[in-house]
Amino acid sequence: MIVHSEIVMTSTDPAGARGYLVRPADDATHAGIVLIQEWWGIEPHVLDLAQKLAAQGFMVLVPDLYHGQVATEPDDARKLMLLVRENVERALAEVELALEYLRNHAQVQPKKLGLIGFCMGGFLTYKTASRYPHLGAISPWYGGGYDPVAEDLSKVNAPVLAVYGELDGGIPAAQIQQIEAAFRTAGKDYTAKVYAGAGHAFLNNTHGSYHEAAAKDAWQLVLDFFKLNLI
Repeated sequence: MIVHSEIVMTSTDPAGARGYLVRPADDATHAGIVLIQEWWGIEPHVLDLAQKLAAQGFMVLVPDLYHGQVATEPDDARKLMLLVRENVERALAEVELALEYLRNHAQVQPKKLGLIGFCMGGFLTYKTASRYPHLGAISPWYGGGYDPVAEDLSKVNAPVLAVYGELDGGIPAAQIQQIEAAFRTAGKDYTAKVYAGAGHAFLNNTHGSYHEAAAKDAWQLVLDFFKLNLI
């Protein structure tokens, strides 16, 4: 499927939020997905994932949480990510602006949206799930640092597919189990998939942690998950 991409403003503020919209190049309606970046920023890997989703028939919006900056070295990525963590409310607001942009787009149907995020984006996916009511499916990938709170989980109204690598040093097995137990105690539709032999960011084939077998299986799993719940 041929896809079209463009930069769109998701806020009317001249200095406001923007994102990369990637969509099938047709006039049909499509299910919408917001994709949240890793700590590197809007690098080629992130845009490639958006294009792959669009090629499967989704309209995808990637909010640019670094406002044009892209890191190529881990130290720079860490600094940019810390700025987002220090201003997490702004980042969450920009994710919600992206979701609202899609929900109000004439070519997006249904109006229940998908949300997927990686690394830092996985954390923001978890946080957004309890704030934004119009979600049909969410998938946080290797999202560390998330501490589930019962009051927040009560507001999650979409099925969750969480993806982790067994060898991710930043997200111990106990943390994964704690998150899963909290969602299940809250009565939510939650599935955690932990890939043996895979580390952090194992889907990213432009960095050293890529794990081909886990990446292929997990990507097909999330495609099936979104198609089941959004289309």
